[in-house]
Amino acid sequence: MKTYRVTVEGQTYEVTVEEVTAAPTSSGGARPTPAASRTPAPAPQAGPRPGIPPVLTLAAGERPVPAPMPGKILAVNVVPGDTVAAGAVLLILEAMKMENDILAPGDGKVKAVKVQNGDTVNTGDLMIVLE
Repeated sequence: MKTYRVTVEGQTYEVTVEEVTAAPTSSGGARPTPAASRTPAPAPQAGPRPGIPPVLTLAAGERPVPAPMPGKILAVNVVPGDTVAAGAVLLILEAMKMENDILAPGDGKVKAVKVQNGDTVNTGDLMIVLE
């Protein structure tokens, strides 16, 4: 038996593998080999889980502008205090080698900008808060 350390999506596991030579069965095929055993995964740590956006707490009247897809922020066109009209380009997000304009969902005032040029965002990450 051999023990290996394997890392999958940031989680490290110890896997013990037993080498089994396949012997022919009466039907001519190989017999099934036992599955590899592994130690239990460590308990999840507190904090955000990958791929699941954190729950947002916004005041009444505030509207979030989340990232629609993973990507990199190329340009932020607004600062807190700016007044924007529906459809105004708030920022530019590069995803899959394409530049995507992120538009204001409605008229409002920029309360907070949570990203800056060069930041990487995941789907659902809060980028801007409008009021």
